[in-house]
Amino acid sequence: MENQTFLNDNYIKINHISSKCMRIFTILIVVMWGLAYFTNGCDRLALSVTMFVCCLFSLLPTFIIDIMKYNKSLSIKFVIIAIAVLICTLMSAILSHMALVVWIFPMLIASLYYNKTVVLYTSLISTIGVILANFINESFQELTIAPIFSDFTENILFTVSPCILSIFILSFVAYFIVSRNSDMMNNVMAKVEEMNLNQKELIYTFAELSESKSKSTGEHIKRVSEYMRVLGKASGFDDEYTDKLATAAMMHDIGKLMISEEILDKPSRLTDEEFAIMKSHVLYGDALLENCPGEIMQIARTIAREHHERWDGSGYLGMKGEEIAYISRLMAVCDVFDALTSTRYYKKSWTVEETYNEIVSLSGKHFDPAVIELFKENFDQFKQIAEKQTKPVT
Repeated sequence: MENQTFLNDNYIKINHISSKCMRIFTILIVVMWGLAYFTNGCDRLALSVTMFVCCLFSLLPTFIIDIMKYNKSLSIKFVIIAIAVLICTLMSAILSHMALVVWIFPMLIASLYYNKTVVLYTSLISTIGVILANFINESFQELTIAPIFSDFTENILFTVSPCILSIFILSFVAYFIVSRNSDMMNNVMAKVEEMNLNQKELIYTFAELSESKSKSTGEHIKRVSEYMRVLGKASGFDDEYTDKLATAAMMHDIGKLMISEEILDKPSRLTDEEFAIMKSHVLYGDALLENCPGEIMQIARTIAREHHERWDGSGYLGMKGEEIAYISRLMAVCDVFDALTSTRYYKKSWTVEETYNEIVSLSGKHFDPAVIELFKENFDQFKQIAEKQTKPVT
């Protein structure tokens, strides 16, 4: 799924690059119009109208992709290339041999995409465009710049054929470039996938360490991960990012590995001094994950550092409101919900209904009001997760 998202994002970027290239092509059209206008080799009205139409077509991808934001469809690349070929056809029809150089442009656009089919498609319609342009040029010589060779056979042999041959050579080069780029892209995606798997394995290992040190902590991180998944989806994140959040959430208490078991599992309330030591687990978590590479690990670092912050600024580090990362605000609700509904050494568990009322009452104080609204809307899922998990007293 992550590879597909990477390809989709890259495809959108390429579409925007293609539309920019087409805008640059407009400059070439204007320059060639200026050169042809003063050669007196063709009807100036026909030339101006044709080149104006070419300019309009060259700006069409900008309208579709940049203005209308229709940039995700897989058919867009074929439309852009078809427009480029149409412009080249019109220019070749009116300018004859003067416009032979423009046939490089569609192939350059095609080489941007990591798709061999696009290269073949471009080669085919460009060949058709060259033949059609020559036919128009031959048929309306009074309006166009006349071909170099007056004889039809000679024109086909010495003008059209070399142009088509050049297109096929360019196609071969573009095909090779696309093939190499595709291999490089696949290698990059494989490395990214490997890194993500390594991050997840590392997180699961740390989770197991937490569980071995404190049973309640181990079970807690598993439930919190599921709660985080619920709020991640409710927040509108895609499945890929939601999965990263749920995985990273398992690391929110990683700093507790640095806290002694005497404090972690103390069967009574902590003293002020002990509580100060317990609070330091957020800084330990931040330090442990600071230099860990990868998106998941950095999400985990943010959550580990900020999950005890409060909307009103009364949390461990004194962060307030929007200063707290949104994912940490989600984590705060998940963490408190599970803490209240769990049996600990020093307290009995609350019912899910009692926990619901308490969390909702703290909206705007402990918790982000917007996150509380999501919590209320998805409370049934929280309840199901809480009730399906057993929470033994240890």
